[in-house]
Amino acid sequence: MSPEAASTSTPDTTTTDTSTASTSANGTNATDVTTIGLTPPVNSAPEILYAVEGRIAVLTFNRPERMNTISGRMLALFSELIIKADRDPEVRCIVITGAGKAWCAGLDIAAESQGKGLNIADSPGELNLRDTPPIVLHNCETPTIAALNGGAAGYGMDLALGCDIRIAGTSAKMAAAFTKRGIVPESGGTWLLPRLLGYAKAAELAFTGRTLTAAECLDLGLVNHVVENNELLSYAMDMANEIAANAPLAVRATKRMMRMAETETFEQNVHHVFLQLLPLVRTHDFKEGMASYLERRPANFEGR
Repeated sequence: MSPEAASTSTPDTTTTDTSTASTSANGTNATDVTTIGLTPPVNSAPEILYAVEGRIAVLTFNRPERMNTISGRMLALFSELIIKADRDPEVRCIVITGAGKAWCAGLDIAAESQGKGLNIADSPGELNLRDTPPIVLHNCETPTIAALNGGAAGYGMDLALGCDIRIAGTSAKMAAAFTKRGIVPESGGTWLLPRLLGYAKAAELAFTGRTLTAAECLDLGLVNHVVENNELLSYAMDMANEIAANAPLAVRATKRMMRMAETETFEQNVHHVFLQLLPLVRTHDFKEGMASYLERRPANFEGR
């Protein structure tokens, strides 16, 4: 949970429960923008912005003055918004980015030290596996893209690693700084890093707590692409729209089968894929996919 660097101003732990207009990820005005959560004080800003642009849901961490460090309300709202997007039949891909210069710099250490943060030491001693953000993100069947506009440290790095695809701006960094703060990667890092990098590389990164540049992340395979900062969101949205143009039931099923494969034998996964194939071949989208191929035209998938 520890950030690469923590800010010191008074934390904003507010969210809102109103529909508003905001600027979309690609700089245009979104027509369907919703922010939800707990009732805030007057004149407060939501800690996570939520917008739907066509088939794409865009979540934006919105504590730029605190490097988008995490508050308790922010954690709850993140889970709520991921579930909201995953349940929306019109949403076919989710893009997650940050406002300002950081993506998410982990736990708000300044608030935690003042007793205004997550109060981990006072927790009941067990983890709610239904609502905690890493679990919710992992179980989300809609494809997720992390558009890393800046630093992703500690808990923020683990959330980025939990996304299906990561695209980094040239100024982005990743820091598994847990051991530098005296804790462990409790937000999924010990499970995710060895699977992404192999044990030895994961061990080196986790034990040293080293900060990686975008180029180093690309070399290791932690990110899929590195693009110029001013092209990041448009690049991520283009990829999201490319995914959204495909048959949504097939995309979600493919993601589900790939996630299941992480804990299955080869034979088990082949069997599960076959069982998943049976209902798909009876869908309208399967017929449309075959017809569009034979007719040499773009497919119009409806998700049914």
